[in-house]
Amino acid sequence: MEAFLVSTGIVALAEIGDKTQLLTLVLAARYKKPWPIVAGIFVATLVNHGIAGAVGAWLTKAIGPDVMRWILGASFIAMAAWMLVPDKLDEDDSASRQRGGIFLTTAILFFIVEIGDKTQIATVALAARFDSLAAVVMGTTIGMILANAPVAFFGDALAKKMPVRIVHVVTAVIFAALGVGVLVWG
Repeated sequence: MEAFLVSTGIVALAEIGDKTQLLTLVLAARYKKPWPIVAGIFVATLVNHGIAGAVGAWLTKAIGPDVMRWILGASFIAMAAWMLVPDKLDEDDSASRQRGGIFLTTAILFFIVEIGDKTQIATVALAARFDSLAAVVMGTTIGMILANAPVAFFGDALAKKMPVRIVHVVTAVIFAALGVGVLVWG
């Protein structure tokens, strides 16, 4: 349960102001159909984070627990620093044309934009930290939905009221605490 809750919370916070959340805003403004957008986000995240989580679990076995502890601690601290760098959505990442419907457009774009993103890297680290791949992947996926579904439904109104900088600082502190905790207590 700890793996699920930590993964959900970390990713939900880390996603606020992230480029995938900006993509959700673009898709919501363009298509004005939140349900297929949220469904596309869910499928894309489940697949993307499933792969990322498998990589994290594999790394733990391949590298060994002692080396992995240092890598994880450093990774969480690096994620804390990365959280303080604001994301921007490139024009190429926006949905300029709809092909295959809103669901498929969302799923493909979201999967691609999520590659190498903070939340994907966090999923690798969380899967390496916790011995429960399914709990981590479900937690990170639910965290993505918690952060992005309101944007798909309420878009601009929500974005204007969100204190993104404060959320990023709080998330950075959480990542730093996780990193220090891993380094100190294993």
